[in-house]
Amino acid sequence: MSIEPKPTWPTPPPDGWTADDLDTLPDLPPHTELIDGSLVFVSPQTKFHLRTIRVLDNGLLRTVPADLEVLREFTIVLGKHQRPEPDVIVAKAEADTGPEQTKCAAADVLLAVEVVSPDSVERDRETKPLKYAKAGIPHFWRVESNRGKPVVHVYALDAARDTYHLTGIYHDRLKLSVPYDIDIDLDASR
Repeated sequence: MSIEPKPTWPTPPPDGWTADDLDTLPDLPPHTELIDGSLVFVSPQTKFHLRTIRVLDNGLLRTVPADLEVLREFTIVLGKHQRPEPDVIVAKAEADTGPEQTKCAAADVLLAVEVVSPDSVERDRETKPLKYAKAGIPHFWRVESNRGKPVVHVYALDAARDTYHLTGIYHDRLKLSVPYDIDIDLDASR
């Protein structure tokens, strides 16, 4: 009978990991995030999560202006110990540094989208929106499942308070004029 070797997890430095460490730590699982200097590993995703990301990504790509770009599962540097990976972002195209780029600066992101998963409920509802707002990201969408159908909670930044305020909840169709003209059929996720 053979004994399976235990995984060796990286031991954090005394002050925690930094945003730059994500690019140099060996053998991290895909989609590892950095929250408050700690590594966060993502659980396998549900079909709802994957399909919803696809619908939002395709919908945003369909009408994105040339000065912006849509990126899936790409990290944002919010601070020295903060580098979350939203499911979808809209960023300034001028911030593109080439094919080896691994992250965006918060100042270059106009929209962060989180599709809530069972393992990320608190992070997606509380932790990440607070951090995105403090970093000055103007728009945030939180997507929840309602019996397998996406419900998009749309937020805008109140820069004076470093918080988001709810501007709408969308069930079947997401039609907005900010950060650009957007019209997405949410039923297409089935």
